Amino acid sequence: MPNHKHLTLDDRSYIHTCLNAGHSFRQIAHHLDKDPSTISKEVRNRRIRLTAGAARRIPNKCIHRKTCTISGLCDQPQCKHNFCRYCKRCNAFCSEFQEEHCPSLSKPPYVCNNCKLIYNCVLTKYFYRTIPANQDYRSKLIDCRSGLSYTEDELQYMDKVITPLIKKKQSIHHICVTQADNILCSERTIYKLIEQGVLTVRNIDLPRKVRYRPRHQSPTFKVDKSCRIGRTYQDFQNYLKQYPDTPIVQMDSVEGCKGGKVLLTIFFTQSDLMLIYLRDHNTSQSVIDVFNSLYEELGRETFMQLFPVILTDNGSEFSNPLAIEYDANGQIRTKLFYCDPSSPHQKPEIERNHEFIRMVLPKGKSFDYLTNADVNMLACHINSLIRKKLNDRPPITTFSFFHGDLVLRQLGLQAVPPEEVTLTPELLSASRKVSKLEKDL
Repeated sequence: MPNHKHLTLDDRSYIHTCLNAGHSFRQIAHHLDKDPSTISKEVRNRRIRLTAGAARRIPNKCIHRKTCTISGLCDQPQCKHNFCRYCKRCNAFCSEFQEEHCPSLSKPPYVCNNCKLIYNCVLTKYFYRTIPANQDYRSKLIDCRSGLSYTEDELQYMDKVITPLIKKKQSIHHICVTQADNILCSERTIYKLIEQGVLTVRNIDLPRKVRYRPRHQSPTFKVDKSCRIGRTYQDFQNYLKQYPDTPIVQMDSVEGCKGGKVLLTIFFTQSDLMLIYLRDHNTSQSVIDVFNSLYEELGRETFMQLFPVILTDNGSEFSNPLAIEYDANGQIRTKLFYCDPSSPHQKPEIERNHEFIRMVLPKGKSFDYLTNADVNMLACHINSLIRKKLNDRPPITTFSFFHGDLVLRQLGLQAVPPEEVTLTPELLSASRKVSKLEKDL
């Protein structure tokens, strides 16, 4: 009779050894007293993906790599390749790229552990390893028993039901009793949602909650709990080793007051240019909307050149990576990676650049009065400030050198004369006075 208990570290070590030796799932299952389907699911669910190519071979995974005649993708005059297929950066820049997948990976054993062609293969490989498999098992075992698992639509629905009643000073218990047929969660879960800032109301809106002693913080809400798998900072560093010349884009959020409008910042490390977008709420959908808008405005080719790789933090607003990485047709348009938790030093450039925003919008100041025009003007002034590291040029000029004036105009940016650059709170005050005067006229 098969043993239905969870696989242990020793079991996974045995599976790893047997796969390396070329044993079948049936042979492994017989020794471990498991069903063969259990071993099959374990291998498929916990195999790790490696993009490393082969020694002394170009890491081109495109299905057209043997016949493609495209050239000049990178626009580098010093490039010596007749065709881009001979360049290791081809897959990252080509809009016609279609990855070829090894047919052997679609059938048992689903991994390359015992493959005889592994040292000559340039395609994406999958391996089963003891330690990563056990770590993945432990992580998912803990995640499935903690945190919140609601979609944004469900949260918005609950917010519409709960918030107006709390504004009337009704207690959470009273709401749960009277709205039992409309609320999707328990009384304790509502307190957690408010604690994490997912709903519009805050602890200050609860008459008694503010008197309680602060408790242990619950895990933050994630749209996709597995969003970090394959997108960690270590994965980011491994990707850069494979594609060392890839331009990096950093992304972050800047908050005013909790629950109000928030800024999305996008920083191009190559030119020090920073884009700033105003969002009504700090949700993942608002970030996705920004990237969808940029994709439509710039076009696929320009977008992929500007955003080959994005590095961001672990905020819940960035926890739906697939919607950012893929367009509406299911085609990949960028790659997203996450810094380690509580490690802002891993993206220091954008963190330092936030200082310019705080010169105009100090911490604790609400952004609710801002308009898109205000934020765009702030971005123009910040990007027109001359930087020593750019050889005494402003970021907007350096960005134009790399990508052209047309892309700048598509992004809504224009240079501000050096003598007019202002990074004080008076910048937005003066703008507001001018707008009021224009309306009066």
